[in-house]
Amino acid sequence: MSSLPFIDLGKQYELLKSQIDQAVIEAVSSVKYINGPQVSQLEEQLAEYVGARYCVACANGTDALTLPLLAWDIGPGDAVFCPTFTFIATAEVVALRGATPIFVDIDPVTYNIDPLDLEEKIVAVNNLGQLKAKAIIPVDLFGLPYDYEKVAALADRYGLYILEDAAQGFGGVYGGKKAGSLGLAGATSFFPAKPLGCYGDGGAVFTDDSSLAEALRSIRGHGAGEDKYQHVRLGMNSRLDTIQAAILLVKLRAFPQELDLRQIVAERYEKDLVGFIPYAPVVPGGRLSSWAQYTVKVPKELRAAVIDSMKEAGIPTMIYYPGCLHLQKAFAKYGGKAGDLVKAEEISAQVLSLPMHPYLTEDNQKKVTQALIEALEKAAASAG
Repeated sequence: MSSLPFIDLGKQYELLKSQIDQAVIEAVSSVKYINGPQVSQLEEQLAEYVGARYCVACANGTDALTLPLLAWDIGPGDAVFCPTFTFIATAEVVALRGATPIFVDIDPVTYNIDPLDLEEKIVAVNNLGQLKAKAIIPVDLFGLPYDYEKVAALADRYGLYILEDAAQGFGGVYGGKKAGSLGLAGATSFFPAKPLGCYGDGGAVFTDDSSLAEALRSIRGHGAGEDKYQHVRLGMNSRLDTIQAAILLVKLRAFPQELDLRQIVAERYEKDLVGFIPYAPVVPGGRLSSWAQYTVKVPKELRAAVIDSMKEAGIPTMIYYPGCLHLQKAFAKYGGKAGDLVKAEEISAQVLSLPMHPYLTEDNQKKVTQALIEALEKAAASAG
């Protein structure tokens, strides 16, 4: 049995093919493969879309998180607070700077960082006095912006930077503000599977701070000053290719309509799964999700059987994320152990993501929901 695509990038390309092909040809013909005019055009349009004064494009989403940490001189002796339930890049960039990631539990309803546990961790670090609390990296997980109001209040109270990880949240909204504009800096990714993706790697940082924007531009180009051979700081090589910028300019024009289509898909899931999935995604009032993923919770003892049954039916699923970061070998030196962050650990054993993209037809979506319902009933009967 043929399988449905989890994310249908082919259908998107088919619809935008003539525009994308022309944009790529123009970029190649210009022979301005690095920092071509399309890059600055994209930065202007992205900043306007997000509602930020500045956008600094870069090579990938991980670099987009790294650049502000470099600009803020975060390193050894500093503590940076981030959720344990997210992709490794959020905490990896902290550790690679020599700073210490302090893992925080999540809100079990939204899966975003838990403000209550966050404050407990900040107070504990300050009381211990071994590290200096410097920044918070909240994540817009699965497309849902974090609780900006509560996290911002903590940042103000304790004098911390906020670096929003909007890699999944681009297009989401909190209180009328777009994801990417919620912190002092906001980082996003244009990895192909993201809500707005290119055809390779790409990223961007958003900010309203002119001094920070100037530093970010310098750092992404080896710390250059007035010209590329005058270096005013240590930096890195993190430029967005002109070809990727050209592709993103086309896809950005289609993005608002794609967000509307994602919302329709999410609403169909919610309607079709009522009564069968008690743990469907929740979007609190005042927020809009970009639906990078549609993630439900199923009983942990049934999840493996449900996945197998759906695979047999030709329906792909994914687990984002099967293990919390504080329990990963890469972060073992920070001493995390099972039971430290109970809510996140429980959620990671239950989550299951379903196919989600703007071009998921109603007929194919019904196949997904029917397969899930049947898989749950079968698994429950077998476990019964």
